[in-house]
Order: sequence, then structure tokens, then C-alpha cells
Amino acid sequence: MYTEKVMDHFTNPRNVGQLENPSGVGEVGNPTCGDIMRIYIDVKDNVIQDIKFKTFGCGAAIATSSICTEMVIGKTIEEALELTNKDVASALGGLPANKMHCSNLAADALHEAIKDYKNKSEQG
Repeated sequence: MYTEKVMDHFTNPRNVGQLENPSGVGEVGNPTCGDIMRIYIDVKDNVIQDIKFKTFGCGAAIATSSICTEMVIGKTIEEALELTNKDVASALGGLPANKMHCSNLAADALHEAIKDYKNKSEQG
């Protein structure tokens, strides 16, 4: 059902936790299945220096959050905004069709964190 890479990111998730003083925080959820993802980013000079996540959900939700964080560390805000949920699923070698919409919300959470960062920057 799940690829080896999905299972690896589920059983050994990377970048779990939260940042002390994040530049931005994004949270998304799917009320149908109950998955909730929160992503914290630390941005310096328009580059994502650090990223952490907390996810409440199934194995696919945890795996997508984990690989998403790996995919954007060191990327500019603009590069990170180009990441799609389809890119995240592809990086994991695919997800079952029934998991694509409910569990693959990591890019959405990332985009919300970037939006939060931009709002804070404009106010700051």
C-alpha cells in the first residue's frame, strides 16, 4: 500500500517539533479525516533556514510533512512557494489515491506559514 520511502518518513520523521521564535506558522486540516498539520519556518535573508512540523494524522500525513520539510530547507521563499502537494507525493514515490486529498496537506501548510511570515514582515 505505501512505498518504502513513505514508511521511512513515517517511522523516522525528520524535523519534528516546533521552533522557539518562528518567522511564520501555518496550519491546515482536513475535517473529513481529522488530519491536522502545523509547520513552523525560520527565514533569514529570504531563505528558509529551519523548519519544523507537528502533525496529527495517519502515516501518510506524517510522511508528507516530514519530506516536505526536507524539500524546502535552504530554499528561497519563492522556491518554496512553488512546491505543490503533487511534488510532495512524487518525492515519496506516490501515495494511495484515497490518501492524496486528506493526508497530503504539507505544501498547503508550508504556504500558510510563508503567508504568515510575509504578513509579519509587512507589519514589522
